Amino acid sequence: MTQNRRPDRLGIHSIGEFRMTVPSLDEARRFYTAFGLDVQSDGKNGLSIRTFGSPHIWGRLREGARKKFEWLTLHCFEDDLEALRDRARSAGVDAIVPPPDADPSGFWIRNPDGMPLQIRAGLKTTLDEAAHWNPPLPVDGVRCAPYRRNTPPVRPTRLSHIAFATPGVPAQIDFCERVLGLRLSDRSGDGVAFIHAPHGGDHHLFALAASSGPALHHLSWDVPTVEEVGLGYMQMNAAGYRNGWGIGRHVLGSNYFYYVQDPWGSFSEYSATMDYIPASADWVALDHAPEDSMYLWGPDLPVIFVENSEQGA
Repeated sequence: MTQNRRPDRLGIHSIGEFRMTVPSLDEARRFYTAFGLDVQSDGKNGLSIRTFGSPHIWGRLREGARKKFEWLTLHCFEDDLEALRDRARSAGVDAIVPPPDADPSGFWIRNPDGMPLQIRAGLKTTLDEAAHWNPPLPVDGVRCAPYRRNTPPVRPTRLSHIAFATPGVPAQIDFCERVLGLRLSDRSGDGVAFIHAPHGGDHHLFALAASSGPALHHLSWDVPTVEEVGLGYMQMNAAGYRNGWGIGRHVLGSNYFYYVQDPWGSFSEYSATMDYIPASADWVALDHAPEDSMYLWGPDLPVIFVENSEQGA
């Protein structure tokens, strides 16, 4: 993959990996395996999460009393690392000691909600060019849809973005721009915002939604087409995971979606054909009306989708 970059913009380019505590590793293995991810024991009393066909570890899970998103690693180009460290220092963001058993490389800081972030040189996991596909269209006189019995399991290809609940959307936007070098894609007042990486990638690397406190809202996993979004819904329903939202299509980001609720109240999303922002683009962020900030079509938004899964535990 070509390492696209915007030389006039300093910023992180990718999500590296996340760390999360969950009440049951057995249940986590069952859920993420059913979702279509490669879940393995990592030799440290935990689990690692990959997409099939890739050695990259997207997430590490440990068992604890309650579900909590612990920290996030972000990747930058190696020759940008020290400039980003200086940028954080100039912005008044202090370095912190890495959490226990965390990788100490790069540097560690906290975001406005207090979550530890590791900034280190690493693989660019955002796409360098758009990869949009459509399901096959019918040809006159020929059957088009495949038989269900021949349909392979849905297996996401990569982690597209992470969505966080936060009590301070404006503060998070400011931090992402001033410290991480990310850029605002779109927002709807102070209720929701979408942030992209400056060196080419999806419409959003992070989504931010106003809430009573900080929490993971969802992990979004990319699949090729809306067909896989629908098949993912069927796959999770058959595995017994029936709470969720979708199938539908977003306005901001344009992607087709299905969100399935995990055993701890947050969500994993099957996402297909999101808007792509090339490194060469000067994307203009807009402030959208609330009715345009969530979805173009789909079922009504369920109450569970706006509940905070890490508050009051």
